[in-house]
Amino acid sequence: MNIQQFNYVLAVAESKHFELAAEKCFVTQSTLSTMISKFEDEIGINIFDRKKKPVKITTEGAAIIEQLKIITNNINHLNELAGEIKGEVKGHLTISVIPTVAPFLLPMFLQHFASRFPDLQIEVKEQTTQEILRQLKSRDLDIGIISTPVHERDILELKLYDEPFVFYNAAEVNGKSVSVKKMNTNNLYLMEEGHCMHTQVVNLCDLNKKHPNETLNFEFKAGSIDSLLRFVKANKAATLLPCLSTIDLPEKEKKQISRFSAPVPYRSIGLVVHRHFAKKKILHILQKDIMDKIAKVLPQKIKGEMLLPV
Repeated sequence: MNIQQFNYVLAVAESKHFELAAEKCFVTQSTLSTMISKFEDEIGINIFDRKKKPVKITTEGAAIIEQLKIITNNINHLNELAGEIKGEVKGHLTISVIPTVAPFLLPMFLQHFASRFPDLQIEVKEQTTQEILRQLKSRDLDIGIISTPVHERDILELKLYDEPFVFYNAAEVNGKSVSVKKMNTNNLYLMEEGHCMHTQVVNLCDLNKKHPNETLNFEFKAGSIDSLLRFVKANKAATLLPCLSTIDLPEKEKKQISRFSAPVPYRSIGLVVHRHFAKKKILHILQKDIMDKIAKVLPQKIKGEMLLPV
């Protein structure tokens, strides 16, 4: 068996079609099919049911494919490590960012970071924390930017910054500070469940032992900060926002923002990678780039200020 056969099997598993897989691998269909058959004969397991259209993966084949993904990922990372040792920065890098961070952080650093590595193809996408962690563990993703800590055994975390939350109230203009303990949650709207910010705000409000207004006959949970803000403004409601999301708001809307008095609720944002991630040089350059950009826009901590992690 060899890595070429592994790649052929994975190509068919992805496309569910021998002809499309052969095109992807730049070989004839007969060559690809013969190589896969030899591999199946060698291990004594049929990976694909060729009688099905589209091609179906057998139960036993699914287990083999998962192991082949691990093997090929490890080989790829070995090549990356060799390149890192030789000082080469090229290939492909995938970065996923949670939706409550991506629109506000990525424009600050991504173009500058990418320009430093012209031979590196960078793919960036938005995903939830759970999906990022799942893909890091399966080695389908290189780097994640999420709210930390996550306390996962196979995940390495690197600190980026602490981001305070602010209180946005569309019903009134009030520049005064707000206390977490006295915050009015009767007309408070949140991100939908599945977003870490939803859990963070719910936990924060639970500290206050308050509950949303139960007289309303509808419940709105936004999928993005943009839709959350639009709904809050239209309904003269309130919400909590991470500080970065308010930087580009119009001056009129900034008057709806109140900062929290101590203890100030905040979230920690960090880089996460698999503990065997090989491109350490890129990782630390990315960390420094983000930290340098963030230091210019986030309010600096006041010495001795009480903080409330959420």
